[in-house]
Amino acid sequence: MSLVAGATVTCMTAQAAAPEKPNIIFVLVDDLGYGDLGSFYQNARRDSGDRTKPWHATPKLDRMAAEGARLTHHYCAAPVSAPSRASFLTGLSQGHANVRNNQFDKAISDNHTVGTVLRRAGYATAAIGKWGLHGATDVPPWPAHPLQRGFDYFFGYLRHIDGHEHYPKEQLYFAQKAKNRGPVKVWDNREDITQSLDKCYTTDLFTARAKKWIVDHRQTSLGQPFFIYLAYDTPHAVLELPTQPYPEGAGLKAGMQWLGKPGRMINTASGTPDSWIHPDYANATYDDDRNAATPEKPWPNVYKRYATSIRRIDDAVGDLLQTLKDLGLDKNTLVVFTSDNGPSMESYLPEQNSPEFFAGYGPFDGIKRDTWEGGMRVPVIARWPGRIAEGLVVAAPGAMWDWLPTFAEAARVPAPANADGISLLPGLCGREGEAQKREALYFEYFVKGRTPDFSDIEPARRGRLRNQMQAIRSGDYTGVRYDIKTAQDDFEIYDVVRDPKETRNLAGDPAFAAMQARFKALALQSRRPDTDAPRPYDNELMPPVANPPAKLAPGLAWRYCEGRFPWTPNANSLPQPKKTGVLAGELSAAPLKQTEAQGGALLFEGFLRVPADGEYELTLTTDTGAALRLHNALVIDADYGYKPGTKKSATARLSAGLHPLTLMYHNDGKHSPALSLEWRAGGATTKPIPAEAFAHAVE
Repeated sequence: MSLVAGATVTCMTAQAAAPEKPNIIFVLVDDLGYGDLGSFYQNARRDSGDRTKPWHATPKLDRMAAEGARLTHHYCAAPVSAPSRASFLTGLSQGHANVRNNQFDKAISDNHTVGTVLRRAGYATAAIGKWGLHGATDVPPWPAHPLQRGFDYFFGYLRHIDGHEHYPKEQLYFAQKAKNRGPVKVWDNREDITQSLDKCYTTDLFTARAKKWIVDHRQTSLGQPFFIYLAYDTPHAVLELPTQPYPEGAGLKAGMQWLGKPGRMINTASGTPDSWIHPDYANATYDDDRNAATPEKPWPNVYKRYATSIRRIDDAVGDLLQTLKDLGLDKNTLVVFTSDNGPSMESYLPEQNSPEFFAGYGPFDGIKRDTWEGGMRVPVIARWPGRIAEGLVVAAPGAMWDWLPTFAEAARVPAPANADGISLLPGLCGREGEAQKREALYFEYFVKGRTPDFSDIEPARRGRLRNQMQAIRSGDYTGVRYDIKTAQDDFEIYDVVRDPKETRNLAGDPAFAAMQARFKALALQSRRPDTDAPRPYDNELMPPVANPPAKLAPGLAWRYCEGRFPWTPNANSLPQPKKTGVLAGELSAAPLKQTEAQGGALLFEGFLRVPADGEYELTLTTDTGAALRLHNALVIDADYGYKPGTKKSATARLSAGLHPLTLMYHNDGKHSPALSLEWRAGGATTKPIPAEAFAHAVE
């Protein structure tokens, strides 16, 4: 049996043989709003003919969208860089990720990442660009360096703050404004190469390095699939300009090129740093006073800079796609383009930047650091010729942590059990009937400050105090809470499909009382407290299921799936079960012991009957790996790095009643199957959870 037997198959017809594993490139840009792409919003501004509404262009990204799919209801994990990127890398929502709020440079947990999963699936892995999750030190050792989180190669900025500067050697911004931050450094694996990067604008630098890495990999590792996490640091922070026009052409022998010579590392490392404005914007004007009879005014310089920065990314992505075509890799490469959060007000220049000028937030309210749609909903383009239909629009809600399960399915390995997301491939590849179900998307974030006082923003939320925030997307509806004081604070409820600007709060409508109660319950059932990011609801009891099944029977239902899994698989990734049944006694690995084959995975599903309100300590022991969830909350993760036979404990504050329980367990065929789950409450002794505490629904 293959190491990854049982993993779902990627987009293909039932008659076709399994395709080779696709190369995967995930392009993440910094602070680009939903409205900043032509095919998402800017083209509509252009086509309106309204001269009071300036617009900029992204022609190559528009072509990418025409050749693939636009995901129009996709969310970042948090409305700021570090937690959003951490959730992408780990496949965990902000209810479970260890990097939350503004925890820049905090080490992401030593657990599964997109890199570890794809490397185990046989991929060469590279991270190029901005990292910012290495561990908050300026000097080695770095506990969460990309090379220690699943990547074979790293080139770029380790520190988050370094991504505020786009000329790493000249440090134009840092030299004037941030002397106390220490020197900017670009690392090639663990070597500081900053002093060789004369006049290297980072968008150009990271593009050239990514192209060179692909070419080198193609020459030395023909047939091995690759994954690149290409994380640009623009248009974020200081709005610096390139040295010159983007080089003519694109692809293998044109466009951006890596020269590899100190002082001339790339082919745009000449001219004057921070000098070149795209000609489409150099003389652009607009109707600033809403009076067609008066002369139009030139765009302020800061917006020429902003538009040029985005156009440079557009050229870079087009160059990258042409390189894939030139190398014959185009049809077997899945390329995803997105942003880490909504648009920013920052320019780090004397002239302030405002997303109002181009409406970078699109048809929504809110910007970076807001949990309104404008801060959270991001543009996504996915292109995979022959697999993703041209011009496809995917309106199903998705989020940053869905990409790990998506890429795992593409690589034909199961997603790890701790992953919060679902694979997006069914929706992208015309298999909507196979789309995995989920209850909701969950978000939390804390920051001081207020929603900006823009004229475009609804008057009632201009200057709204942020502080503790939550958002939940379920179906067409979003619940949002700002400045949360208690778990009983009401959510504002909006139908964001019909009312994307969130103008009509439905919370006062009696018809939405049940949804209000459900959102409040989900807010406690979808997360685990983190001591580094305290919330006012951390000590609340997790509520039981509101509407228990009409018929319950004793014990937990189980499914057995045969195979040698590389880790405890996510329930959504399981193949067809070989056997099913009901475990009527205490939780154990008995169903696996009854099977003929060694190794495999067991999924236990049902309810935990909690006898009284209180804090319960749950203790799990197993032979290979397991993961326990109550509702949507990951309570015990005993998989990555788990030492067989050791006890893994966690506390959960639970209300009396029925709590949905999912336990994934796998045996590697090398250990004798073993599984136990114990609990204790108050001063009681730890003991196995009794059989009568388990139940499952029956028809």
